[in-house]
Amino acid sequence: MTTALLDTVRRYVDANGNPDGFAQTPIEGLMTVQARAPSGINQDIAQPLVCLLLQGNKQVSIGTDTICLGPGDSLLITADVPMVSQITKASPDEPYLSLVMNLNPAVIAELTMEMDAAPVADGLDIRSEPTDTEVADAALRVMNLLDRPGSIPILHSQLIRELHYWLLAGRHGNAIRRLGTPDSHAQRVARAVAVLRANYDKTLPVDHLASIAGMSPSTFHHHFREITSLSPRQFQKQLRLIEARRKLLAEGITASSAAFAVGYESVSQFTREYGRFFGLPPGKDIEALKNQTAAVA
Repeated sequence: MTTALLDTVRRYVDANGNPDGFAQTPIEGLMTVQARAPSGINQDIAQPLVCLLLQGNKQVSIGTDTICLGPGDSLLITADVPMVSQITKASPDEPYLSLVMNLNPAVIAELTMEMDAAPVADGLDIRSEPTDTEVADAALRVMNLLDRPGSIPILHSQLIRELHYWLLAGRHGNAIRRLGTPDSHAQRVARAVAVLRANYDKTLPVDHLASIAGMSPSTFHHHFREITSLSPRQFQKQLRLIEARRKLLAEGITASSAAFAVGYESVSQFTREYGRFFGLPPGKDIEALKNQTAAVA
């Protein structure tokens, strides 16, 4: 991992990061992350992505698989899966820094065909490898575009494509290629997941989701759980709870307002499920998160 990439990401997130340390770039799907202290445990449903860890340490778990990451490692997630993560090493002098890019299945499919690379069988949805030099170099060129805003609309697509190419050509290539197989089980389930993400607050019958995936309900349910480790109903519930937590923290709304906003009809049910998922009822959880943020600041 090059010092130049670390310095470039640090400068960008210092100038553009929000209070939580996240800085979304003008390039869709590309963001930087900074933390000046170890974090609490964070639950989320991750999209297919690659994370280049530049400084600090992080632990990520999906199901029974846990990975510990350090500087120079790249984390690959190849499915929409529930993820538990925690930044384990960070300080004001040496903050945790990473560069995260969502993977684009259309770009992967196109490159896989041009590279004449055979599709691979399904494997682990999470893995870590040392970051390839070519990947780090391509990432640096992408980040350098941000200093020249006028170049972004013209050049970013080809540089993001190059970054995908080096990921496919490198250590993560075999795992990434299945994202570009249009009719794979992962891609079919991904179509249903996209609908769930966009409509998490609505009632979505499994039969409807199965038709979107082009599967029978029983086959869809089997492959959905196999890929995400959750049933469709559990997946939607976690989406609702994660979004409710975001609303409570960012918008300062009440627990009842958050419950109705994400699709719950019963506030008591929302409170029970929130407590089981995050470990504390809504009010105490948000208070703890705010205290943690204040302590870091």
